[in-house]
Amino acid sequence: MQHEPSDITSSAHPYDTLTPEVILDAMEEAGFDVSGRLFALNSYENRVYQIGLEDGPPVITKFYRPGRWSDDAIREEHEFTLELLASDIPVVAPLLMDSGDSLGRHGEFRFAVFPQRGGQAPDTSVTDTLYRLGQWLGQIHNLGATKSFRHRPGFDLIRGLEEHNALLINGGWIPDDLRPAWDSLIPDLIAGCKRRMDDAGDVDTLRIHGDCHAGNILCRDETMLFVDLDDCRTGPAVQDMWLLLNGETAEKASQLGELLEGYEMFREFNRRERHLIEPLRCYRQIAHCAWLAKRWEDPAFPRFFPWFAQSRYWSDQILSLREQLSALQEPAIMLPGQY
Repeated sequence: MQHEPSDITSSAHPYDTLTPEVILDAMEEAGFDVSGRLFALNSYENRVYQIGLEDGPPVITKFYRPGRWSDDAIREEHEFTLELLASDIPVVAPLLMDSGDSLGRHGEFRFAVFPQRGGQAPDTSVTDTLYRLGQWLGQIHNLGATKSFRHRPGFDLIRGLEEHNALLINGGWIPDDLRPAWDSLIPDLIAGCKRRMDDAGDVDTLRIHGDCHAGNILCRDETMLFVDLDDCRTGPAVQDMWLLLNGETAEKASQLGELLEGYEMFREFNRRERHLIEPLRCYRQIAHCAWLAKRWEDPAFPRFFPWFAQSRYWSDQILSLREQLSALQEPAIMLPGQY
């Protein structure tokens, strides 16, 4: 079954009712003296806007996707971020509204307001940058380990891979002519992930950022800021590290070594977690496909990701996943003092 963008773009979606008037009304009800200036920022999972205020700099307002998170899960995100801020860890935390809450509600929408901060993604090819990122991650994880999430998800890699694959298959997203290749590849990927996870053994989990890639870190002068904890969850420490690694295996090993040199100034790292990097990468690849499939009813997705409905995309995914299978079969990143 082929999915065509034209089949979906006319369907109604909750965000259709999030008009500029609704956005500004929500902000005024929350106690913000808005100027009427509003600018949409790039965001697909949620809707994010820069909103001008009459007195003071603009703020950033995030309207959470209806039905994705419970109020309790969103509040845990906010509480974790505010804990980090109170510990002098550089994060962009939500502002409190007139109600005294960081979570606002207007009709069917929940929203949060953040101070606007500028900066650029860090250059992770610079060793000092990786060292400093490692220092901050060590401190984030020290605080993350002090208590547990009750309402945020964890990482169940194998179950997640199986569920994401089932969603793609049952939804008819894989073109018929590519199904044999896809169906033969997925079991091998899952088996490869299981072997790597066995190599890692039991690892500790804790509250983590969850989506700690360079795009979620702002650098300006000597300052670093961690932003967008929308995907914070319970998971292994290495999840907040591997997305910062790029290049060939030797380059990634060197980069991880720099991260850990800073990290271990504050917190010990279980080097067996290096075996989880490729399973986590595999999970992210397939989870991204499932995310696009689950969001396809949102008119923004066919408009901005039209290639997702094309056969070429899936042939490219199969090629990429074959490369990932090879990575799962290679030795894990080598680090000093590994065991």
